[in-house]
Amino acid sequence: MFDLIIRNANLPDGRQGFDIGLFGRRITAIEKRLDAVCGEEIDATGRLVSPPFCDPHFHMDATLSLGMPRMNVSGTLLEGIALWGELRPLLTKEALVERALRYCDLAVSQGLLYIRSHVDTSDPRLVTAEALIEVRERVAPYIQLQLVAFPQDGYYRAEGGVASLNRALDMGIDIVGGIPHFERTMEEGRLSLEALCRIAAERGLPVDIHCDETDDPMSRHIETLAAETIRHGLQGRVAGSHLTSMHSMDNYYVSKLIPLIAEAQINVIPNPLINIMLQGRHDTYPKRRGMTRVRELMAAGLNVSFGQDCTMDPWYSMGSADMLEVGHMAIHVAQMGGLDDKRQIFDALTVNSAKTMGLEGYGLEIGCKADLIVLQAADVFEALRLKPSRLFVVKGGKVISRTAPRIGELFLEGRPAEIDSGRDYVPVY
Repeated sequence: MFDLIIRNANLPDGRQGFDIGLFGRRITAIEKRLDAVCGEEIDATGRLVSPPFCDPHFHMDATLSLGMPRMNVSGTLLEGIALWGELRPLLTKEALVERALRYCDLAVSQGLLYIRSHVDTSDPRLVTAEALIEVRERVAPYIQLQLVAFPQDGYYRAEGGVASLNRALDMGIDIVGGIPHFERTMEEGRLSLEALCRIAAERGLPVDIHCDETDDPMSRHIETLAAETIRHGLQGRVAGSHLTSMHSMDNYYVSKLIPLIAEAQINVIPNPLINIMLQGRHDTYPKRRGMTRVRELMAAGLNVSFGQDCTMDPWYSMGSADMLEVGHMAIHVAQMGGLDDKRQIFDALTVNSAKTMGLEGYGLEIGCKADLIVLQAADVFEALRLKPSRLFVVKGGKVISRTAPRIGELFLEGRPAEIDSGRDYVPVY
């Protein structure tokens, strides 16, 4: 017995023409030609069916605030931080909630149902924490939202930063965050990591650190984060986000650093869109790409997942809640255009991110949650190339979003009347 059957689906691992049976809130069957009837069926018509996308690194408190109170003229990270500092005293809970809910609507339409958002705790009012905690509850039926207590202005650098972060955790924020490279000195950055990892160990919480988001090859806080992770027994519960300084480090040092990160089982979260936009800003030519060493980290067995980071905020004027856009950029920046590369990139948007976020029941196997998306593409390669429409988004066994296929009409003598790029231009891999 099934509540919903998705027929003739292609799966991310390359299997084709499978039926997926959903009962209750779980996947209960995956097989060829499922001999059953149910109240609702979706014919995937040979298109890709995947678990939903996950975004393990986002700033929902800033999203959709582009131009408030002014634009980032230089386009730099530091002006973005300064701009956010100007906007922060003007923030209200109501406006924060409204923008976040609008973003979540967009995310659902893009098949993005799991999000980890950093929440700025530098303002002692903690209006951001209040707002995002409310949003977390309101979107819970359709988006699982994790919240990170993030001291944007520095754990020690911001006045009252220590107390504010602890208060945010007491309010129910899920994860301990930090930004050691933004402290006043390298030493204070190191001390902040010692304190934050100790807090996480004492409270039994995960850790997610904005770490070495800089072009400076001497910014090596990831080394301290790895050491503190091991010291406090936090292996597997810690994420190092950005790690862009690794792009500027010499190879010998990196040959020592990557095994240390692997020993600590740190989850690595590059953010291809924002990293390629903000890094290398002070270079002339040659100009650094500024994204961390994705290929080498994956080859070392580390769990690498990609975040979107920003959408229309002081740091990034682009964005559309589309994780395939993130993967598309990653392919180019990391120069990972091979077939195996692209499978790894797609995993970094789905199963790897689910592991980073500690999601239970995620995946496309019998017994997993009945959370799925049907894309207007035949396989993961074409999904990354085309960034196609999400034809159906299923949550808990129910369709919660539907988008019409993107079909182009042609008025050319002797040529086809319609173009479906997700079907008419599929290469043979």
